[in-house]
Amino acid sequence: MTLRNLYTIFVLTAVLFCAASNVNATSSSPTNSGWPQLIYKATIPDMQSVLGYSVGQRITSHPDMLRYFEALQKSAPRNIQIFEYGQTWEGRKLIYAAIGSEQNIANLTQFSQDMQALSDPRVTDKRKAKGLIDSLPSSVWLEYSVHGNEISSTDAAMMTAYHLLAGEGEVTVDNIMQNSIVFIDPLQNPDGRSRFIANYYSTVGMNHSSDRLSAEHNEPWPRGRANHYLFDMNRDWLAITQPETKGRIASLKKYHPLVVIDLHEMGGDESYYFAPSAQPVNPHMTQAQIDNINLVGRNNAKHFDANGFDYFTREIFDAFYPGYGDSWPTFYGAAASTYEVASSRGQIFRRLDGSELSYEDTVLRHFVASISTAEAVANNRTKLLNDYYQYQIDAIEAGRSDKKERVFILPNKRDRAGHFKLAKLMTEHGVDVYQTTEKVKMCGETYAPGSYYIDTAQPRGRFVKTTFTQQVDMSKAFIKEQERRRERKLGDQIYDVTGWSLPLMYNLAVNTCGKSVSGDHRLVKMTDTLEGHVTNANATVAYIVPWGDMAAGRFLTAALQQNITLKTADRAFTIDDNTRYPAGSLIIEVAANNADIAATVQEIATQSGALVDGVNTSWVTEGPSFGSNDTYLMSAPKIAMAWDDPTSSLSAGNTRYVIEQQFGYPVTAIRTSTLVNADLRHYQVLILPSGRYQNGLGKAGADNIKRWVEAGGVLITLGSATAFAADADIGLLDVKRELAINEQNSNENPDTESSTVAGKAYASRDDLIKHSENSEESPDFVAGVLANVEVDQEHWLTAGVAPDVVGLVYGDDIFAPIRLASGKNLAWFKGEEDVLASGYLWKENKKQLAYKPFLIHQPTGNGMVIAFTQEPTTRAYLDGLNVMLMNAMFSAPAHAYVVK
Repeated sequence: MTLRNLYTIFVLTAVLFCAASNVNATSSSPTNSGWPQLIYKATIPDMQSVLGYSVGQRITSHPDMLRYFEALQKSAPRNIQIFEYGQTWEGRKLIYAAIGSEQNIANLTQFSQDMQALSDPRVTDKRKAKGLIDSLPSSVWLEYSVHGNEISSTDAAMMTAYHLLAGEGEVTVDNIMQNSIVFIDPLQNPDGRSRFIANYYSTVGMNHSSDRLSAEHNEPWPRGRANHYLFDMNRDWLAITQPETKGRIASLKKYHPLVVIDLHEMGGDESYYFAPSAQPVNPHMTQAQIDNINLVGRNNAKHFDANGFDYFTREIFDAFYPGYGDSWPTFYGAAASTYEVASSRGQIFRRLDGSELSYEDTVLRHFVASISTAEAVANNRTKLLNDYYQYQIDAIEAGRSDKKERVFILPNKRDRAGHFKLAKLMTEHGVDVYQTTEKVKMCGETYAPGSYYIDTAQPRGRFVKTTFTQQVDMSKAFIKEQERRRERKLGDQIYDVTGWSLPLMYNLAVNTCGKSVSGDHRLVKMTDTLEGHVTNANATVAYIVPWGDMAAGRFLTAALQQNITLKTADRAFTIDDNTRYPAGSLIIEVAANNADIAATVQEIATQSGALVDGVNTSWVTEGPSFGSNDTYLMSAPKIAMAWDDPTSSLSAGNTRYVIEQQFGYPVTAIRTSTLVNADLRHYQVLILPSGRYQNGLGKAGADNIKRWVEAGGVLITLGSATAFAADADIGLLDVKRELAINEQNSNENPDTESSTVAGKAYASRDDLIKHSENSEESPDFVAGVLANVEVDQEHWLTAGVAPDVVGLVYGDDIFAPIRLASGKNLAWFKGEEDVLASGYLWKENKKQLAYKPFLIHQPTGNGMVIAFTQEPTTRAYLDGLNVMLMNAMFSAPAHAYVVK
């Protein structure tokens, strides 16, 4: 059969895009195509018969998607099974479907067990593996609409499922069904899609508008891209914070599909993108994986060429960051890729060239790519299975042969809660993590019981390498090209963050060893819990919670919400028995609380995982006593945050999630426009996430907030909100945002009032470039690196925070230090040679960022402004900054002076 005839299977459009509801309809190909007709099984319902519209006529809602897949399962229960893998924050069901031959679907449980066996050569030798490879079908996982406003792929998922079930008897469909299992996750982000659809159809008038200026094509804040907590879930695969991501990862771990495709949308003026990916590629990916996904890309190209569809490869979308939906699967051994189609962002879209892109067009292209991918996977069953098993062998061997970083060790000396969370996170990723149960010696160091370690000589060893190694380098050729482009004042091609080391983001020390570990240990399990404990549970004087980790933080938020009376100590102190407690430690005095305080403390300790000491004396031998002016009574603050335009939806959502779900404390979202005149007296803390507030708040809003701060409020600004507060016309923060360092002599700048300039001779092209530069411009934009930060240890805002932490630097904001007459710089970036912790940072930015503030405190009247020059809540994965943020939210109100 010719390629042109093979393409017959893709001509679903004539059936599904026609208005007829007859399920016996025959698909008629375009008359000039030469494709024969294709008849679908009458027993399989099409969308028209179930939903009342055909593919592309309407953007399918989440309930309609569920209804259609349920109808497919009812009509073909032996060929499709639907599984629920979770619920969204808003209670919407998350499903995936498994589609294949009757035998493959009947053996789905056995398939899962066999893929688990094939995934671990430590238990499955080559002989057993060969037997599995000879018998196993191949598998492909197609995931659609992780961004809720990238709408076409869900309808393409429905179209793909129908085609595979109703096209029985066609050679390529039969090949796919017999030789593979096709997993379809039709809608990864139901909350975001529901938001988009509600907004879209509320703006449609008499006719759908194709004008990009129309309301239909301009979503209101926060748009439909993100989920309920406004997370970009395509970047959540590293931190696994959202229920959608958790369920998806658990499902992929169950089946280990050989190929994973994440289907997206891009700008409407583009065409279609598929693999090979752009540079840089993560160096821990293998050549076989790259070759296999390129093989799939070539198959796509055949079908796109046959149908006259434009496409491009090797541009824009790289394979470097391991936290994407198309990169995470590569680290268990899959071949994976992103597909991107030009988006109509509605029913029809007029492009810049004057042509109109319909919703049907976008769905069709994703459908063609889906079937083409499934075909390539089925055709290469043996190769993909062999390469998958070899990946596991090579991963283990790579770990064994590493004489420096075979084992990563977390000593668990500081931040017990952080170590536990990171160990559990890696376990959730499918990594074997161990905890010592006795003293263990590794590479000359002795580690106490309770330490964690990961041996990279395991199938997931490459994932450990790419997430635990301090630095993952982009290729030298790619870096050289970026520096050349920068020299020419061209934009760089770095797509996302270049630093993501998990131990750094958790601010945990990690050691390495080049040898395997002996000694008693236990495998960390997902069912493990962080055990809280109260010593001297019936204390007569007080209970003390050492400050410095999130177990103590969760204890604090729970205690405040239960109206427990407690204090915080600004400085470290030592009790009579010589037990020393760090600054910020919580003091719960028995006499100041109800008679059942012992039971309440025990309950909160158990829930939070906190360690609590009961004491029978308040005699302090060093540091502030319980009744000192350096101990402050804490109360439950009412916390508000800016919401809606012009707040960054990602920053607002990430911040709200961290406060509500990680800290366990409620926050009130107030629309930014309301803050202009709002009476904020009932709130003690106001958070401005990143955003461009000049238009949303402006001078009037800033003045309203300033009056509230002067009366005793605590204003916390994050990232670009700090630039707003520092604006001279706004006057909330007495610092200045810096321009880029300019080496030109200022007197060489031309007089803008004159039409002429003094003549000058240039000796080289470098002179031309130098004298073409603007005299005033921002520092070069940074896509995201991890930077080292020094922390002042003598201020209550940094109580319990380590002397050195790591923050994420993104964007082009660098601030001059605040003057001591106005406030204090409490954390600052390290020097030029030490500022970069992980990633790639332009040399000029290294120089200028050195010793510039990260955390600023400015008293204002009875209140204060606390400014983070970078965001501490990005993607909710900077756990090492959580204590610093908690101090700003909970200790600051205790230190503000409010007239009662």
